[in-house]
Amino acid sequence: MSSTLTEHQTRAAGGPGAVAPRRRTRVLALAEARWAGAALVLFLIALPLQLTGAPAWAWGPLYALAYVTGGWDPGWAGLQALRDKTLDVDLLMIVAAIGAAAIGQVMDGALLIVIFATSGALEALATARTQDAVRGLLDLAPTTATRLTDDGSEETVATAELAVGDTILVRPGERVGADGRVLDGASEVDQATITGEPLPVAKETGDEVFAGTLNGTGALRVKVERDASDSVIARIVAMVEEASETKAPTQLFIEKVEQRYSLGMVFATLAVFLVPLGFGADLTGSLLRAMTFMIVASPCAVVLATMPPLLSAIANAGRHGVLVKSAVVMERLGQVDTVALDKTGTLTEGTPRVTDIRPLAGSGLDEDALLTLAAAAEHPSEHPLARAVVDAARTRGLDIPDMQDFTSAPGIGVTATVDRRTIGVGAPARLLDGTGDAAVARAAVVAAELEDGGRTAVVVQRDGAPVGVLGIADRLRPDATATVAALTTLTGTAPMLLTGDNPRAAARLGSEVGITAVHAGLLPQDKVTAVQEQEKAGRKVLVIGDGVNDAPALAAAHTGIAMGRAGSDLALETADAVIVRDELATVPTVIALSRAARRLVLQNLIIAGVFISALVIWDLVGNLPLPLGVLGHEGSTVIVGLNGLRLLRDAAWNRAAAPARDNR
Repeated sequence: MSSTLTEHQTRAAGGPGAVAPRRRTRVLALAEARWAGAALVLFLIALPLQLTGAPAWAWGPLYALAYVTGGWDPGWAGLQALRDKTLDVDLLMIVAAIGAAAIGQVMDGALLIVIFATSGALEALATARTQDAVRGLLDLAPTTATRLTDDGSEETVATAELAVGDTILVRPGERVGADGRVLDGASEVDQATITGEPLPVAKETGDEVFAGTLNGTGALRVKVERDASDSVIARIVAMVEEASETKAPTQLFIEKVEQRYSLGMVFATLAVFLVPLGFGADLTGSLLRAMTFMIVASPCAVVLATMPPLLSAIANAGRHGVLVKSAVVMERLGQVDTVALDKTGTLTEGTPRVTDIRPLAGSGLDEDALLTLAAAAEHPSEHPLARAVVDAARTRGLDIPDMQDFTSAPGIGVTATVDRRTIGVGAPARLLDGTGDAAVARAAVVAAELEDGGRTAVVVQRDGAPVGVLGIADRLRPDATATVAALTTLTGTAPMLLTGDNPRAAARLGSEVGITAVHAGLLPQDKVTAVQEQEKAGRKVLVIGDGVNDAPALAAAHTGIAMGRAGSDLALETADAVIVRDELATVPTVIALSRAARRLVLQNLIIAGVFISALVIWDLVGNLPLPLGVLGHEGSTVIVGLNGLRLLRDAAWNRAAAPARDNR
């Protein structure tokens, strides 16, 4: 849902001219990123020195520093977990790295440390950026408002001080300071941040308005009906934070068994060391066997069995315009069995366009002449409908004549003098007076027909008489229908449509793309409820959206994908993946790619398990030479790593995209 936030037109809380500050955590502001960066730099300096035959005193201290800088944080976290009687894989990796160094495999241990430190830093950065976006959402709501006192005077107060029952004045171009109801005035309010409606909504006495929405050209007197802490925008923030904190993270396969594996390996290593000593074996031989066991039984190959396929899939998706934020997300995408789509800005382009040009019989105008008159009158206006009319005329290559005496009435339309004729363009309900005039009756019929088809009708008048009607609608994305069909094939269930737009427009679009489960007129909390109902039924829901009002549902879902080009900052940070180029057809492709990655993970785990089992049995039953154990361990690691890298090829993406192409 394209919003004023996403178009970088957000005005500051205090007035119409200022720009809301953007909060964004710097990468190096995070301690995890600084330590990981230091470890990586040290490793990259030490590695070429070692490979070129430099003496050990030149690269050894650098590796040691890499161990310390990259390993102390996960090691400390592992020790804290150990204090809570849990043993995580981070601590196991640190021990394995130290064990590798103890038997001369210093570089392997350092590489393991760098990988884990970098992974932790990326996770910390993702968390910080999401928190930035949630806090930045509060900048949408103004910090001050103009309150009207009992004697009719005005006073500027903090919005936090507004109480239910207060009356505030919202001037043209200002953001509404509180949730409330219009007491007096008429205007058009852009409330895409809350409802996702693509066009500003006419507001007059008795209509509800929301804090943070942008007022148009009219002035409104609004009675406050909710405290600032209970406004819709505040509840969006609360829902995103709550969903982000309470959503149980899906773990990678290896993490699901890490406790048993870690404990088993520790006890087995101790047994391999202590049992022979109990039977009189020498200390050096027992220690060497135990260290060999730790190396061959360490989960390096298992970790690499999991990560390269997922990371390769992430890299491949990135080259094709899909930013998947982590390996966990890539794994989750393959588990999706239900899809919920937003309407405006997701299935549609989010920009109103002229779809119908209907001159009335007897007007003497053809389509081009009618559009020329409307574009001339609308030319000075900044209203989205006016921009759509002018853009349509320019697209047709029409010459737009000059106009004079332009006036605009909020909620009604515009008037201007074009070629000495008075041209009016506006809403049918305001311009058609309901008289028995034949032209008025014809215009009303055409307008009703367009509105029944889900379009916004705009009447064009000449000297007070209607001469034609324009239909304006948000255009469907070219790949929307094929994407819906591909998602239905992949998941076995037709997607749902969750939108804040009106039911008539939503139903029309749903029928166009093949969606029958249409939920319209939803506020952000309603979208969350719809997602949670599916989750409670055992479904793994993928939500695709682009607006601030989609963010809570993106956070609550099993997986969330945001449209990148028009997506709001909050949606982009909250989502697990971003469609950078706004190519909706890439969604089923990345799901299929994720499933291919999961199959490769299973293959790699089998390969790694066979190698580890064979080497462990050899070490326990026979006498596995340490160099051969290291060779076997590293060999299995290389094999599973190369197998996982198969998903880097474009052929993997093309195979994943084949079902989507078949549905076109």
